Amino acid sequence: MTSTKKNTERLIKKYPNRRLYDTQTSSYITLADVKQLVLGNENFTVIDAKSDVDLTRSILLQIILEEEANGEPMFSSSALTQIIRYYGHAMQGMMGSYLEKNIQVFIDIQNKLTENSKGLVEDKPFSPEMWTQFMTVQGPMMQGMMSNYIEQSKSLFIQMQDQMQSQAKNVFVGVFPFNPAAGVNPTEDK
Repeated sequence: MTSTKKNTERLIKKYPNRRLYDTQTSSYITLADVKQLVLGNENFTVIDAKSDVDLTRSILLQIILEEEANGEPMFSSSALTQIIRYYGHAMQGMMGSYLEKNIQVFIDIQNKLTENSKGLVEDKPFSPEMWTQFMTVQGPMMQGMMSNYIEQSKSLFIQMQDQMQSQAKNVFVGVFPFNPAAGVNPTEDK
């Protein structure tokens, strides 16, 4: 992390009593306030006040947990179950990267739609209310676009898995004197 980035980041300290202290405003804040920082695109870091351990991810996960518990959840139980199954799995790093790239593509699509819509409403970007109206009218079309994108993404992921399996087979064929695919058992006498 560069020193200029550290200077522009807001520092929030978490104390043992679980209270969050915003060093920029010199006041205690809540998780709802941290959520507003996220929504406002503010850069911040949350650290443990005693140990200086970075707790930013933990706080962000708490916000997600509260959002999932209140209102309409974004993740189904099935999706959460699948995500949990990838922890400790050999593909964990790849899955994290895959999800992150897919979220970025979704953000890029939204930004492009926002950019293309600026001329429609007095050169103003879409507000959350306008997005709600837009999605009410265009929801089925957007669902179709996202379904196509997901299918393409799924195909790419399957291709990537196939390539990895092929590479692994090539490595093992060169190392071991038998070919398990051919049904040859190295313990049998010829």
